[in-house]
Amino acid sequence: MVVSGGSETRLTASGPLPKDTTEDVRARGAGVARQIAVLPVGSFEQHGAYLPLTTDTLVACAIAREIAAAFPVHLLPPVTISCSHEHAAWPGTVSISSVTLHAVVRDIADSLRRSGVDTLVVVNGHGGNYVLGNVVQESSATGARMALFPAVEDWEAAREAAGVETSLLTDMHAGEIETSILLHTDPEFLKPGYETSDFVADDRRHLLSLGMSAYTGSGVIGRPSKASAEKGKELLASLADSFGAYFSLLTSESDAPETGAAAAAGPPAVEPPAGATR
Repeated sequence: MVVSGGSETRLTASGPLPKDTTEDVRARGAGVARQIAVLPVGSFEQHGAYLPLTTDTLVACAIAREIAAAFPVHLLPPVTISCSHEHAAWPGTVSISSVTLHAVVRDIADSLRRSGVDTLVVVNGHGGNYVLGNVVQESSATGARMALFPAVEDWEAAREAAGVETSLLTDMHAGEIETSILLHTDPEFLKPGYETSDFVADDRRHLLSLGMSAYTGSGVIGRPSKASAEKGKELLASLADSFGAYFSLLTSESDAPETGAAAAAGPPAVEPPAGATR
């Protein structure tokens, strides 16, 4: 929640789409020293027989909404199709090139800067979007403020906080984490079958050469049977907490990350909207 001039401006969203008006964005921007936009990037790819093709987009949007409920950021609508080439063997999967995704994110960042928003956080919901790391790396090297979230360390902290039993190596696709998040946020999108669809393939060293179909017939790699809505809730809460360090870094005057006592103190206090889930 942003308090400005005695009025409150809070983010509202319907599913993956924010309901902000231009006046909402103006009011929120007036209450912060630096404006940060959050861009969810998902995918449109197979997730077994029980999760929708939009799973990664729904996950990225759920994380972004959780962030926007706790921090004064400008939530953007999602990029819904990305780099899912390794899933091409399954009907319904659609991809764009890494060059196109790179250009889309750079164009969005450029457009935001022209409107006064100089910082972009990309919330990535699909592990195959390797190029997003390059976008952030290149942009940061030229002095632009950009970050990619969540990092592996953020997912690991969330996994431990939520009591997720499956390791990040094993929980590769349509497993315990993704199923748990959708059970919490979008249970109507799930179909029966996740309880009996566990499949493990930890050695995937030729994935980029052979694609997913070389390692799984069902499209699943992980243990969705261990998923629960409560784990999904705790996963999102932990990720929102982890974002505090990013918020602190991106809103600081220095470009260097905080260390030691300063980092331990956490981000500046930001009052969440009334009733926000954390």
